[in-house]
Formats: sequence, structure tokens, C-alpha cells
Amino acid sequence: MSPKELVKEYYATEAFRSPEATKRFFDENLELKWHSSKGYLELDRNDILALAEEMHKSYLSSRAHISHIFAEGNMVTVRYTQYVNTIENPAEEMLLAHFVAIWEVKGNRIYKGYLMSQLG
Repeated sequence: MSPKELVKEYYATEAFRSPEATKRFFDENLELKWHSSKGYLELDRNDILALAEEMHKSYLSSRAHISHIFAEGNMVTVRYTQYVNTIENPAEEMLLAHFVAIWEVKGNRIYKGYLMSQLG
């Protein structure tokens, strides 16, 4: 599977809401540098798994709409918007945030990431 296909599958399968599925996509030594609305964060794989668990608990479903995806070698850049359905209001899809991510893939796993987000 190409790096671009791997990243597309990660977003298409909603793995970001499942710690077990997330394990399949991220390397043990993952490093994520994230400029978020809460400031600058540096996360590792365990942090990403905890975030996936929190997404699973907080939202009934989630969808990433990819507007742009580019790949060069083992690097994939993706621009997407994240939508969620809350447990309290499952019929209404809400905009969560806009993201731009640069993922580095090694051995069919994401091992480095650079992420910027803005709340919707």
C-alpha cells in the first residue's frame, strides 16, 4: 500500500475514533507536533490512542471530509474538515474543526506528523 493510500484509509475507516484501529496505522515511536487552538502540543502514540478513546466516548460518529491530499515519496499532506455527531444529538452533524496534516510514512505505518487545526 502506498503512503497516500494508507493515509486515505486511516481517514476513511474512522480509525481516529478507535484505539484498536489506530494502533494499525501508527508506528510505536510516533511523534506528532500539533499547533492546535489550545497551543502547541507534542504527542506520542499513547497520546493518540488516548485521544481516539476520548473521541469514541464523546461522539457517536465522526467523518473526515478530505478536500486536498498530496503525496511525494513517503510524505503525505492532507487538508480535511472533521464532522461529528454527538451522543446527545445524534441526528445533527456538527463541524468540529479544520485540519492540515503532513504525515511521514515508514514501513506501512505513520511515524511522524505535523498538524495544524482551527475550531469550526
